Amino acid sequence: MAEITQRDGAWSFDGEAIRIVPGRDRSVHVVRQALGELTVPLVALAGVAYEPGRKSGRLRLRLREGADPLLQTTGGKLPDAADPYQLSVEPERRDLAEYLVDEVRQGLALDQVPPGPCDHYVLPGPSVPVSASAGDATASFDGERIRLDWNWKTEDSKKSGGPRTILLLDLELVEWVPAAGLENGYLRFVVAKATATAAPKYDPHAVVLYGFKKDPLMALVAAAVVARMPHPGAPAKSLPAQPPAPEPPADTPPTGGDEGDVDHDVLLRRLRELGDLHQSGILTEAEFTTAKQAVLRRFSGA
Repeated sequence: MAEITQRDGAWSFDGEAIRIVPGRDRSVHVVRQALGELTVPLVALAGVAYEPGRKSGRLRLRLREGADPLLQTTGGKLPDAADPYQLSVEPERRDLAEYLVDEVRQGLALDQVPPGPCDHYVLPGPSVPVSASAGDATASFDGERIRLDWNWKTEDSKKSGGPRTILLLDLELVEWVPAAGLENGYLRFVVAKATATAAPKYDPHAVVLYGFKKDPLMALVAAAVVARMPHPGAPAKSLPAQPPAPEPPADTPPTGGDEGDVDHDVLLRRLRELGDLHQSGILTEAEFTTAKQAVLRRFSGA
């Protein structure tokens, strides 16, 4: 067992996974506190390093692309203080840090973990229900739907429509962009078949972020949603060949296609995706049952 405890938190490695426990000091970032304890299996890792510094060093994990929904969502734009895969190390603990690095690297070599991207999420992402208040709204996610509740900073035209509810089944994309300089950031939920996208300030599917400390908490909501969407690197599944439709009799006039057929194809595909997420452990039994029932209800109304 290799382990190191610092004010920021504690890391330990048992040969199979790294256990990350955030510190209890008030200086520990709210994102780390909200995430709580993490277990990172070797198969999720691309590397580990100790980076020495003048006053303190830093342990840093490098995860495989697509292994973690939080990193998938934030794209490396989380501030260092909020990054759960970094640990500040005091100079007198350098030997412990380097020993942990050696042990993890040896484990990666023994297990022959491939460094390339993952085709599924190895880490489950933030647990649900999850909620965060930052910028011009409070965003909540219960595993099936997102709810946006506006506050006093919300633009009147956006707030006039009341709270916004977005079904997971209707989502096409989740975007999280932090504020930078004088530019505000945003969290946006892109709905399938949307014809136009307004600026985040006016978009009822977006939360404006002003660059305050709690902004990265919105990334936790985004990551929880992304973890329950199809993985971008998942191999495309070929559908079984369909027998050709029978030719209509010569005296039968042609008819237009049934628009409901398209909807049923989408719902069938979503059922398969939910089954894959459940089988890989991303969705719990309760989450899978709830989401499946929602799809089946839409079948009956399609």
